[in-house]
Amino acid sequence: MTKNREYTDDYRNKTLYLPGPTEVREEVIEAMAEPMFGHRMDRMTDLYTTIVEDTKEFLDTDQDVIVLTASGTEFWEATTLNLVDDRMLVPTSGAFSERQANVAERLGKNVDRIEYEWGKAVKPGDVREALESGEYDAVGAVMNETSTGVRNPIEEIGEVLKEYPDTAFVVDAISSLGGDYIDIEGSGIDAIFTSTQKAFAMPPGLAVCTVSEEAYEREVNSDSASWYGGFQRALDYYDRKGQTHSTPAIPLMLAYRTQMKHMLDEGHQERDQRHREMAEYTRDWAREHFGLFAEEGHRSQTVTCIENTRDIDVEATVEAVSEEYDMAFSSGYGPLSEESFRIGHMGEHDVESIRALTDAIEDVADL
Repeated sequence: MTKNREYTDDYRNKTLYLPGPTEVREEVIEAMAEPMFGHRMDRMTDLYTTIVEDTKEFLDTDQDVIVLTASGTEFWEATTLNLVDDRMLVPTSGAFSERQANVAERLGKNVDRIEYEWGKAVKPGDVREALESGEYDAVGAVMNETSTGVRNPIEEIGEVLKEYPDTAFVVDAISSLGGDYIDIEGSGIDAIFTSTQKAFAMPPGLAVCTVSEEAYEREVNSDSASWYGGFQRALDYYDRKGQTHSTPAIPLMLAYRTQMKHMLDEGHQERDQRHREMAEYTRDWAREHFGLFAEEGHRSQTVTCIENTRDIDVEATVEAVSEEYDMAFSSGYGPLSEESFRIGHMGEHDVESIRALTDAIEDVADL
């Protein structure tokens, strides 16, 4: 059993270079300390409609937006329940795409996988071949495979899906949306979702999902749907009341409002470019000292998975950088824990702050 340990409030702050959560602006944290108010008051309507409409503007989408108090994992369940009556196709190329398939199976859906070696990207031609051989209610794909640093070609997969209008396209963009621009409508996406603690650079606890008109109508006409994450329930309540159907985490939404204003001021394309520059710097550094785990041409703009070609002690290096420099980055995920390590370059970081981390790694690992 896990030993009971008391939280002491006596911890050194660490600069976060994790695949999430990431650094949060001080004023965003301070926004959560406003006096409490009721979730059925006009003030809540003002707050919720502001963050929903700001999100639509930032993402440059006309799709409806739902912001729920939840992990992004909620929308794995919700999109599956809302859009899949029977059969779903899920390309798997890492831990989180495999988990997406597992969630659908646990919900009683028939799931066909297109399986790839970890580190490889999904091939649109394989998706086409699978769709030609069978009928699917939905295709679920991970845009940014956090476990491997792979950025899947969602736009090209979306072009394939456009030829199959009866098959919904669901995209998990949990570790990329807000740091890697994607044309949602142009890519034929019916639902794309994220968590606020990743590239949005907000505290954990809110999940965001966009919903196409076709996805909404499909759920309306289905026999079953998610209760908490139901599109119709959430969006109809928003249309009537401008609020969430259930009590939300109001302090987190206050933080969301503050941070989204910063994101709008920066602009989505500009934010994309900043993340691109951080990714390019991190990859160049990794090539000089180690290797890159993800397939060439399909590397993440928000998380770099670095292959441990020098056979350093990854766990010890992560711990030493944390203790000596108060910086936190990640070892490899699961079976890759010593074969790789991961740097999250997302949110409010820039090239200079990423360089501070790589300098620390060089010092500790004696590179």
